[in-house]
Amino acid sequence: MTRHYFISQDIFDKFPGYRHGVVLAHGVHNPPSPPELVAALRQAEQELRGKLSPETIISHPRIAAWREAYRSLGVKPSEFRPSVEALARRVLKGDPLPTISTLVDIGTLASIQNLMPIGAHAIDHVSGDIGLRLATGAETFEPFGADVVEHPLPGEVVFVEGDMVLTRRWTWRQAKHTLVVPETTAIEVNVDAMPPVTPVEAEQICQQVAALVARFCGGTVHYEIISADTPRISLD
Repeated sequence: MTRHYFISQDIFDKFPGYRHGVVLAHGVHNPPSPPELVAALRQAEQELRGKLSPETIISHPRIAAWREAYRSLGVKPSEFRPSVEALARRVLKGDPLPTISTLVDIGTLASIQNLMPIGAHAIDHVSGDIGLRLATGAETFEPFGADVVEHPLPGEVVFVEGDMVLTRRWTWRQAKHTLVVPETTAIEVNVDAMPPVTPVEAEQICQQVAALVARFCGGTVHYEIISADTPRISLD
């Protein structure tokens, strides 16, 4: 059975110009990050500290766009920070980010360099369609790092497999189900491109991520762009 990745039309209606890159990789390996990748991550951290400060971070156009998107959905961005803002704030504190694994660190590197929400989900054990849609409130979410079951608020943007939430509040917090681990062999990497990121930039960033995955993790790698004109792609 072919698995698909979809984004519901109401999200594109609410956020015109939003494009969603999906880097797909099968047959990958996920070892600890090699020195070359760690060095690139440290350089990206240093460069970000030279561009932003805790006082200026929310005015950066790419972060401000996500804060405004959250506010338009009734989510307080100061209480539930978009992932890219949360990551950038960690970098600005001055301590090196911990390295987790090659696939995870590739997403972190690309997110810091481009100031966009970029992160991987393992799809080894995904059996159905996955997608981004508005929650009904009946879905279940088991967050990584906690032994609780939550339910999203109706109208919340959620990334799901059926009624299992993989990420709450669009880019906020990931579930256990698609966590990338050393044994992961198949992934999809979300590249969330909200204006002012242009369609050309979204393509270039997907190419960057795909090249990093192929270089450091092997496998068969390609990318697709989900948009209002192409709201559904194959995962296989």
